[in-house]
Amino acid sequence: MTIDYLKTPTVALGTWAWGDSGATGDGYFGSPLTRAGLEEVAGKAHAAGFTLWDTAMVYGMGRSETVLGEVLKRYARSDYQLSTKFTPRAAWTSDDPVVEMLEQSLANLGTDYIDLYWIHNPADVARWTSHLIPLLKSGKVKHVGVSNHNLSEIEFANRILGEAGFRVEAIQNHYSLLYRSSEQAGILDYCRNHGIPFFAYMVLEQGALTGKYSPENPLPEGSSRAKIYNGMLAELKALTDKLASIGQSQGAAAPDVATAWAIAKGTTPIIGVTKPHHVDGLVRASSITLTGDDIAELEALADAADVNTRGWWEKEM
Repeated sequence: MTIDYLKTPTVALGTWAWGDSGATGDGYFGSPLTRAGLEEVAGKAHAAGFTLWDTAMVYGMGRSETVLGEVLKRYARSDYQLSTKFTPRAAWTSDDPVVEMLEQSLANLGTDYIDLYWIHNPADVARWTSHLIPLLKSGKVKHVGVSNHNLSEIEFANRILGEAGFRVEAIQNHYSLLYRSSEQAGILDYCRNHGIPFFAYMVLEQGALTGKYSPENPLPEGSSRAKIYNGMLAELKALTDKLASIGQSQGAAAPDVATAWAIAKGTTPIIGVTKPHHVDGLVRASSITLTGDDIAELEALADAADVNTRGWWEKEM
């Protein structure tokens, strides 16, 4: 039997904000997105060789998946990979909520299989992980992963899948210069030792690490991210200045360096793309070389900022 290993890209494309209704302050970025604009983003990503798109049924309650499916229609299905998620918190009370949510995702995305299907959070590892096995056997799901799980939950999920001859093939957690709990908890080491790709989300901390914002130019008032990050922008200045100066020496910008840091740590960053220039940044990030000293200095500045960016949906790792 040939094992069809997951093809892991250098960078994955995030579409959380594609679920935005476009109204400012609606809990996403309040950025007006148009179908034509997102087609341009997809075209640019496709041309640059970025082909793994990450979404979830709960992003805009199906809007992100639906728009993504429409935008990718013009490409051959074998030319891109789709990553979406079963979210226990949003499960319906049917006989098989996992199958039901998967079928809804397949319909939204206009496809008959998902390359990478995730259990979105560890609400009940014993209950939900086993539901992935028939999906893998049916071929509707090619690979499976777990998101927001701690190390013992990952090991437990791996045992459940292992009894049926499968395994956890990817981990996805919040991981950034400001939030390194997966590293501190030994999850990155576990992934390395078991050959499991680690996908890092919120690498740019919703824009707080782009260098674009400061106490004088805060994140848009009324948005959920303003509530979280505006109070810490002063503490982040030394770090974002360092990101910018490393970037400058390599013809790149601060967010490119933050992304390059995540790549240098052996992870696959999932970066939200809503504008064509975001793809240009990913191309630059993929070619940046950071020295050990650069990494150590960035991490020391991040530690000195001493901020907590753990999301409300996350528990301690």
